[in-house]
Amino acid sequence: MSCASDRLDAGAMRGRLASLLLEKSYRAGEVTLTSGRKSDYYFDCKQTALYPEGAWLIGNLLFDLLPADIVGVGGMTLGADPLVTAVSIASYLRNRPMPAFIVRKAAKGHGTNQFLEGLSNFQPGDRVALLEDVVTTGGTLLTVIDRVEAAGLVVGAVVTVLDRKEGGAERLAERGFPLLSVFTRDALLAAANPQPAS
Repeated sequence: MSCASDRLDAGAMRGRLASLLLEKSYRAGEVTLTSGRKSDYYFDCKQTALYPEGAWLIGNLLFDLLPADIVGVGGMTLGADPLVTAVSIASYLRNRPMPAFIVRKAAKGHGTNQFLEGLSNFQPGDRVALLEDVVTTGGTLLTVIDRVEAAGLVVGAVVTVLDRKEGGAERLAERGFPLLSVFTRDALLAAANPQPAS
């Protein structure tokens, strides 16, 4: 079974995903983020990524951002779990199958005592993309990059659903990892509420 990418209207998919994200994942109001920073909104992408239509849209839109040399995707549990699964399935349906891996927050503590689950689907030196639901400061991603590289993989791309534009892209770029994103906050709001042509 396949789904030809030329039959997917990326603009319509982005608009629909933006609407779902605002409905299910975006909450206005003051919150404290994982980074410790205060924000005037909260973004819980899992609510959309765990919804069937949201998973399909996210999987395809993240897949579309991946460079041609990427052979697999992974990310830190728990936020990246539904993302890597959605992209892996989308890749299979679009005839470019990519396995996925999950990075644990702590080493297993028994058995292989590893940080990465799914590593047996890869060869040392494989180029992979790291997926994240939302990027603020980039701190979590830098930890993930270190763990993935220590496991013998090469990080060839870092891709997120939402770049909060709060220094994460710059911090990643300092380490040589440009950040690719489906949305920024402004782009998310604009895509969900397109202005009629005048």
